[in-house]
Amino acid sequence: MGILNVTPDSFSDGGQHVALDDALRHAERMLAEGAALIDVGGESTRPGAMAVSEQQELDRVAPVVEALVRELDALVSVDTSSATVIREASALGAGMINDVRALEREGALAAAASSGLPVCLMHRQGEPQNMQHSPEYSEPVERAVAAYLSERIDACEAAGLRRHRLLIDPGFGFGKTVEHNLRLLKYMESLLALDLPILVGMSRKSMIGKVLGRPVEERFSWRLGFVGYGG
Repeated sequence: MGILNVTPDSFSDGGQHVALDDALRHAERMLAEGAALIDVGGESTRPGAMAVSEQQELDRVAPVVEALVRELDALVSVDTSSATVIREASALGAGMINDVRALEREGALAAAASSGLPVCLMHRQGEPQNMQHSPEYSEPVERAVAAYLSERIDACEAAGLRRHRLLIDPGFGFGKTVEHNLRLLKYMESLLALDLPILVGMSRKSMIGKVLGRPVEERFSWRLGFVGYGG
């Protein structure tokens, strides 16, 4: 899964692919290097990032999704929490919704259910503006993550979003210390009980930099990967 941020402020590549032609060329490179899926994001969710309006996010994302589908015949995932962006991306040919807020924003759950698309639900604690301000958990982090994702799966099914359309993401770096992240990685098998595909995003993140002592430009690996199913 190759990441295509069309934002000015994402932590690893903000501002590099804002222009449509730059975005397409970057997507072409990732596809040539083996990416099966291009994940397009129009709102940075790095620690400290500020929210953008739905219209601003849509203006960034929609032309890129349309061009990726039309010109590159790419399978496109859209990283969004916005109901408006979910609906528009679906109409433009996106193949998946990837939501760091697990469809908690107003209207997002209904929009995702009606889209017919697969959806990835991610765990986080707090919002990007404050999520790394001394995150704490009252139980082992892997249990808290599994419990939250189980609740969101139940909410999705109650809204008509069938289980076979869901994936889960433990949310490395979203409201978690380095110690939380490493424990979560060690006990990833605890999420297999949810019996859904697991999508993880760790490339370039600070947990890698702090363990290896490397700057962001030297932490590259494929940004996300399907870990597998439980059962």
